[in-house]
Amino acid sequence: MLQKSTLLHLRIPFSFFLLPVFVFALSQDENFNWMDALLIFIILHLFLYPASNGYNSYFDKDEESIGGLENPPPVKKELYYTSLVFDVIALGLALFLNIYFTLMVLIYGAVSKAYSHPSFRLKRYTYISWLTIGVFQGYFTFMMVQVGLSGLEVFEDFRLNTAGILSTILLLGSYPMTQVYQHKEDGKRGDITLSLKLGIKGTFIFTALVFMLATSLYVLFFKAFYDWKIALFFLAFLTPVLVYFLSWFVRVLKNEKEANFKSTMRLNLISSLCLNLFFLFLIYYSHF
Repeated sequence: MLQKSTLLHLRIPFSFFLLPVFVFALSQDENFNWMDALLIFIILHLFLYPASNGYNSYFDKDEESIGGLENPPPVKKELYYTSLVFDVIALGLALFLNIYFTLMVLIYGAVSKAYSHPSFRLKRYTYISWLTIGVFQGYFTFMMVQVGLSGLEVFEDFRLNTAGILSTILLLGSYPMTQVYQHKEDGKRGDITLSLKLGIKGTFIFTALVFMLATSLYVLFFKAFYDWKIALFFLAFLTPVLVYFLSWFVRVLKNEKEANFKSTMRLNLISSLCLNLFFLFLIYYSHF
């Protein structure tokens, strides 16, 4: 039986915030096998992501709020071993799909370890860490899902590659926002995140600019591969995100202490929920 602190640091519910890339990937495969899709969901969201979370937490040893955990308890050695076991389980389950998907799961796990392990500590480097998260949680994960569903030939599909790139662009904008309340903790460890460099207000402005770019590109994508109706639906589904972000930014301009854990998690929840609902709608639109 795992200790409570280990379960908390695995942050399995936090995987919900990474779900939009998975659901978007499903929406772009018109004939995916539902059982394969379920297995990929289990591999990513119940084992691979929690393994990364736990491994990261073990080496960070955060004392203040982290993603999905407002008051992290002290880490124990059990967390380290559990994260490795979860990686092994993810790899074992991946073999039921295909070897290429398994290799991508292995690469994702290795990169996530390099992100936080003291020997590499990619998190220490502003732009490398930002690009690593954007590429691997975006394009790489999108294509990993596609490979799990259909095999290696998906890399020849222009539409799928474009969709994967869009996932990365959106994450490049949103990821600094998830660090906006961690400046003190990151600075203390020497992790110079992009958000720390930009400052609190700068992070909001940067995220707003990249979000506008990403939204415009998504609209063009849906116009090109679907129609204007789908593009307009996408904008409609994202309206709550825009409203909350702007209202939060106004509060932060008055008092930077408003850039806190609870507000950040609320933005993550709203944006993940809206994107997941839209991509589920897109699956329904494509299949039924």
